[in-house]
Amino acid sequence: MTVASLMFGALLVGQPTPDAKQEKIAALKESLAKNQAQLKQYAWTENTQIALKGEVKKQEQKQCQYGPDGKVQKIPMEAAAQPQQQQGGGRRGGRLKKEVVEKKVGEMKDYMGRVAALVHEYVPPDPQKIQAAQAAGNVAVTPAQPVSSIAIKNYLKQGDILTIGFDTVAKKIVTYNVDSYLDNPKDDVVKLAVNFASLPDGTNHVQRSVLDATGKKIEVTVTNSDYKKLVP
Repeated sequence: MTVASLMFGALLVGQPTPDAKQEKIAALKESLAKNQAQLKQYAWTENTQIALKGEVKKQEQKQCQYGPDGKVQKIPMEAAAQPQQQQGGGRRGGRLKKEVVEKKVGEMKDYMGRVAALVHEYVPPDPQKIQAAQAAGNVAVTPAQPVSSIAIKNYLKQGDILTIGFDTVAKKIVTYNVDSYLDNPKDDVVKLAVNFASLPDGTNHVQRSVLDATGKKIEVTVTNSDYKKLVP
């Protein structure tokens, strides 16, 4: 039986051969590296909406592009509206209420800061972490046409999982989902769903991402648009 026959048979039963699996993972890592280089040629607009218990609490817009250090630099496009301070009227009750509100706001900012830092560990996916997960036997490939599913366990934390929808024909990520947590996998669940789109020159980019911090009932939606190529 030929190698081609073995690979075809594996696709029929939904279990890729080791060579086919390795090929898809290698294509994914190559795509990530190439696309990252292409994105550095662009500037774009990032729109962020933060909702608490279904109610929008904050919206902001930033101009983004990669800096010399290879990290994304974000510049606010308009100042965020500052909430009006409540006057306590010199009463102790008013001061206490203000202190409680300020404490809750501070705690929320700290929590969101930690969540944002966690997300940055997952997006964009790191080819080296994928390689390490593969070496540990934590990568599973479910072949399909044209989009195969690549599931990666214990990518960053014990028990987390990434699920990548990878177009093996176009060699691009189509969807990217993260199931993770901050400190406790039961109480601090963090879910991230990312959709991708392509620019006219084929560069792949995050079009929309939805972060759901279920423990705090916080949802953050980020939409990227208005991509413009930088002048050399």
